[in-house]
Formats: sequence, C-alpha cells, structure tokens
Amino acid sequence: MHVIFLFVLWVILAIMQIVLSGSDAIETLLMDGLIIMVGLGGLYSFIGHLFFSGKVAVSIGWPQGNPFQSEVAMANLAIGVLGILSYWIHYYFWIATVVAFSVFMLGTACIHIRDMRKSKNFTTGNAGPVFFADIGMPLILIILLVIYIRPTRIQ
Repeated sequence: MHVIFLFVLWVILAIMQIVLSGSDAIETLLMDGLIIMVGLGGLYSFIGHLFFSGKVAVSIGWPQGNPFQSEVAMANLAIGVLGILSYWIHYYFWIATVVAFSVFMLGTACIHIRDMRKSKNFTTGNAGPVFFADIGMPLILIILLVIYIRPTRIQ
C-alpha cells in the first residue's frame, strides 16, 4: 500500500537528514511529513482517483463510475500541492496545510467508519492501512506542529 511506503520513506529520509546534517528533529519531521505524506500522498491519490478510478473504487468497495471520485481527486490535488509548496513556504503556511489536510483526512475517516457500520464495507481500501493513515497522519502532523510552534518559536 502506498501509505505504508510513503510513511517508511518519510521516516528514513527524516532520520538521515537529522543524523547527517544535524537539523532540528521536529522541524525536519514536520517538513518531510508535509512534503512526503501530504504532498506526494495527495498527488498519488489524485492520480489514482482520476486516472484509475475504477480500480480505486473497487478497492474501497464503491461503485465504479462514480463522478464524485473526480471531485475527491481534485481535493487530493489541492492538498498535495499545499504539501509540496511547504518545502518553500514555512511557518504559518504549514499551519494552514496541516489544518486543510487534517480536516480532509479525518473527514474521510468518518465517512469510512460510517460505511463500515452501515454497509459492513471492510474492503482493504476502506478499512485497511489507508483508514488508519486517515486518522494517524493528521494526528502525528498536528502533534509535530504544536511542538514546532510552541510560544518560544512563534515569530
């Protein structure tokens, strides 16, 4: 699953940066998380929902040909672009990016939960690693952001 690959990539690259360059651990973890998990993850999801919508629909347990997948693709594209831009634009932009990402992902987690309860949909794309990433990634990024912007660091 792509979320597992991206998570492992994030952790490995962040550790390498911290060890090799002595960069600030929280800032590095946060920035790399924004670029990899939000940016690359959003772009990957955009491509999947737009160009491979049938395959993605089946993996989630949704009907194929659903036009709402194109809308989900555009939301993923917007959030992915925010994550990529986080490389160049820091601080308060990171707050907005984490908020947008968290609202979207936690919202999708609620939709997955409702689908599990109502339709007993426990397909991999609905109840597997992506579901746990929908909850875990926003929480991790929120915690990193709160630590990063603690009052002594606000500019």
